Amino acid sequence: MAANTTAGSQIAVPKPFISASQRILKSSIANFGNETKGESWTKLKCTSHISSTWPFHQKLNSSPLKCQRIVTKAMSATSDKEPLPGLSIDLRGKRAFIAGVADDNGYGWAIAKSLAAAGAEILVGTWVPALNIFETSLRRGKFDESRVLPDGSLMEITKVYPLDAVFDSPEDVPEDVKSNKRYAGSTNWTVKEVAECVKQDFGTIDILVHSLANGPEVSKPLLETSRNGYLAAISASSYSFVSLLKHFVPIMNPGGATISLTYIASERIIPGYGGGMSSAKAALESDTRVLAFEAGRKHRVRVNTISAGPLRSRAAKAIGFIDMMIDYSLENAPLQKELSAEEVGNAAAFLASPLASAVTGAVIYVDNGLNAMGVGVDSPVFKDLDIPKDNNKS
Repeated sequence: MAANTTAGSQIAVPKPFISASQRILKSSIANFGNETKGESWTKLKCTSHISSTWPFHQKLNSSPLKCQRIVTKAMSATSDKEPLPGLSIDLRGKRAFIAGVADDNGYGWAIAKSLAAAGAEILVGTWVPALNIFETSLRRGKFDESRVLPDGSLMEITKVYPLDAVFDSPEDVPEDVKSNKRYAGSTNWTVKEVAECVKQDFGTIDILVHSLANGPEVSKPLLETSRNGYLAAISASSYSFVSLLKHFVPIMNPGGATISLTYIASERIIPGYGGGMSSAKAALESDTRVLAFEAGRKHRVRVNTISAGPLRSRAAKAIGFIDMMIDYSLENAPLQKELSAEEVGNAAAFLASPLASAVTGAVIYVDNGLNAMGVGVDSPVFKDLDIPKDNNKS
């Protein structure tokens, strides 16, 4: 389980709808040093089975957007030549690789949208067994409503790469995985290979996002977790970030930023969040501090993690108690409202931007303040206390 408030961000105001076909596809230009080279989609060098990209020149056939509430969103100006007013988040000219996007309702997708809204070019890495469904949904426009940005345009994904971050290189892949039909037809999907493909296709990146977590025994208490289950959780949920940074940092531009997603179970007891996942998140936060030092000194790259509150995503539903955690947060957090994915997305856009140029090695809480609470105020033992409530909570 891995949300929108950033100082100086623009307030999203509904604008006339702009179809994707009205936009100029900017991401076919790759910048290498001071030389700009135009690249057609057919010239991308990676030999993955995936089509190189979809320009997504599809018109969104949906009813006009209705704003239910005012939210602060990361946005860039409509013209690359216009200066942005105030302290707006500006990621134009930046390229982001987001590992762990397989649908349109998780934190990875929300982060991609916020980065895109701020002007960044988006590349994603999708778990190999989920790749075909994700690509098909994109092509058929099933995510079009979710792709709408604050200015009415649609988020563009320049390229989707197959990725299984549990494996660092082809030599690490066991035969049973190589022969698995869910991996059939896919190539170059280990961490090392994906980094090499991105380098061949685009040269460099500026932002690396780790939105990956998996614990095969997450529903088991820690005392009942097997060694294999525990190590699998660590491998997929925390070492995968170490591996991604190790292989991508050589192609990251100085001043780049990396972001991962953690959860309060790393430092507090959350019954039901088992299988070694709490240990994996604790390791991820510790690694964030160490990697901030190493990547900062060697590559001038910042490393931060967002401790996000509970979200009713498809992945979180697999744990089985996500609704209870959302209800608990709603009753006990300082801000009595349900957390939205875009709030985490916009926090990530801030951390990736020059506005956060001195922020590294940090755990940033985006959870309506729940991390600050020492007790659950909805407990019957506090029934006689005059505890303030938000009567307008949503």
